[in-house]
Amino acid sequence: MSAAEDHQKLEEMFESVYDKFKLHFYQETFARFQNREASLTTVEAFAMEAIHALGSPTVHEFADFMRISSSNAAYKIGSLIRKGYVEKVQSESDGREYHLRPTQKYLDYYSISSHYIHDVMTRIKERFSEDDLAKFEEMLSVMSEELMPEVTV
Repeated sequence: MSAAEDHQKLEEMFESVYDKFKLHFYQETFARFQNREASLTTVEAFAMEAIHALGSPTVHEFADFMRISSSNAAYKIGSLIRKGYVEKVQSESDGREYHLRPTQKYLDYYSISSHYIHDVMTRIKERFSEDDLAKFEEMLSVMSEELMPEVTV
């Protein structure tokens, strides 16, 4: 197998793993809401995932990251507040500033994904050696810190 074929196979395997994480999340989300209408729209779910991943951003930081206007961000956040998924928390260092924080209601919703990640990581730890795990951790760290500069968290 050529180097180009090896790289193609690696890319396909990475995409397969990424797809399985997404599909599991979608599968569990739909199962939870089978008998009732989901309270988050698709766009709101994406917004909440971004707020959670950004770690308590301000409205302005959220708007900048999502590349939308502050007024559009404020509208979306207002809807999320009314639905009980996010709250605004006044900054301790600057009383004029408010940070967005996911509520327990969202964290319960988000736990669908985090539980599966935990399950897969437990299986990885059982399956691979300490040396393999150390190398895997190093690779993930390099990916996150160096190879994905477009997304800063």
